[in-house]
Amino acid sequence: MTAHITDLSAVRRPVSEAQGLPNPHYIDPAVFEEEKHAVLFSSWAGLGVTADVPEAGDAVPITFLGMPLLIVRDKNETVRVFQNICRHRGMILVEEPRKIEGAIRCPYHSWCYGTDGRLVSTPHVGGPGQNTHASIDRDLLGLIEVRSHIWRNVIWINIDGKALPFEEENAELIKRWAEFDKPLFHGGADSQFQLKVDCNWKLAVENYCESYHLPWVHPGLNSYSRLEDHYHIEEPDLFSGQGTLVYRQLKGAEGQVFEDFEGVGAKWNEAAEYISAYPNVLLGVHRDHAFAIILIPESEGKTVENIHLYYATPETDDAMRAANTQQWKLVFEEDIFVVQGMQKGRHAQDFDGGRFSAVMDSPTHCFHAWVAGKIENHRAQAQAAE
Repeated sequence: MTAHITDLSAVRRPVSEAQGLPNPHYIDPAVFEEEKHAVLFSSWAGLGVTADVPEAGDAVPITFLGMPLLIVRDKNETVRVFQNICRHRGMILVEEPRKIEGAIRCPYHSWCYGTDGRLVSTPHVGGPGQNTHASIDRDLLGLIEVRSHIWRNVIWINIDGKALPFEEENAELIKRWAEFDKPLFHGGADSQFQLKVDCNWKLAVENYCESYHLPWVHPGLNSYSRLEDHYHIEEPDLFSGQGTLVYRQLKGAEGQVFEDFEGVGAKWNEAAEYISAYPNVLLGVHRDHAFAIILIPESEGKTVENIHLYYATPETDDAMRAANTQQWKLVFEEDIFVVQGMQKGRHAQDFDGGRFSAVMDSPTHCFHAWVAGKIENHRAQAQAAE
C-alpha cells in the first residue's frame, strides 16, 4: 500500500494563513498507515490505564493499530506492556483478560513466560523429555517488551523506542500540572465508559482542543461556563487545549462535594483545564476530580474512546460518583455528531482542509501543525535512507 503523498506546506503556516490537514489524512487507508508510523508509533501514545490491571498477575490483551499487545501487572506490581506473541512461532498468548496464576503459557507448544517477560519453560524443545536445547537461549527469547511509562495513571507507550524519555518529552505538561502530582484513585466500574465513534481519531483531538463550539454543541455546559470564560492553552509541538475560569463543583443531595486534591492552589477553586496530550490522550483536571480519555484508532474512519474518571480519595459517594460519570458521558456524547459529521465531510473532494479562526482555533491549529511536522520528518528520514 503506497501512501498518497500529501502537500502539508499550508498546514504549518501561521494560523491566520494556514489550511487544515487535507482530506486523505482522514479517509485514505494508505495515509492512515503512514500516520501510524510517523505519528503514533514514534510518540508516547496512550494505551490504557493502570486500573485495567489492578492486581498482580492481571493481564489484558489489546490490539493497538493492528499490533497485538499485552498489559501485565507483574508479581512485583510493576505494570508492563509486551507484544502478545510467543517467541517460538508467533502464537497469540492471551486472548481474553485474565489472571496469570503461574506463568503465561503459550497454548500452541506450551512455552511459558513469567509475568516479567522471562522465558522460563520450553517443554520438549530438544525432543521428547528434553526441555532445553543449545540453540534455544532462554535469556534471549523473553517476551518483546514495549517501552512504557505511567503518568496520571495512564499507560503510555512508545512503539518505535526512539522518542525522548517520557519525562523529557512531556516536561512542560508535567510542570504545568505539578500541583496535581498527587495520588489518583480510579472511581471503579461506574467511573469508566466507552464510546465508539465513526470518525478519524484526529477529529476527536481537534474538537477537544477548542471551546469555540460550546454555545452550539454543549448548551447546558455553556449556560454557566460561557465562551468568554475560556482561555487557550498552547505549547506548539507539545500539547494544546483550553481552560475555564468558572468550574462548578457537582453537589450531592445534601450539598456535599467531592474532596479536593490536597494542596492545589487557589487558582483551581473555580478553574479547570482540558489538554490534548499529543497524540491520542485527552486529559482534564479539576480541584476535585480528573479524567483521561484514551483514543484507540481502529481504522481511518473508526475510533474507540475509553474514558476514565479519578478522584482524590479512594472512597467517594456512590450516587455522586455515578452522577458525575453520567454528566460527563452526556457532554462527550454531544460531540459525536460533530466529529462524525466532519468525517463525512472529508469525502467532499473539493474541501481543502478548511481554515482556522486565528482567534478561536489556534489550539486546534497547534495539533494540525504538530501532526504535519511529524509526517514531514518521517518522510525526510525515509528519503534519506533510500
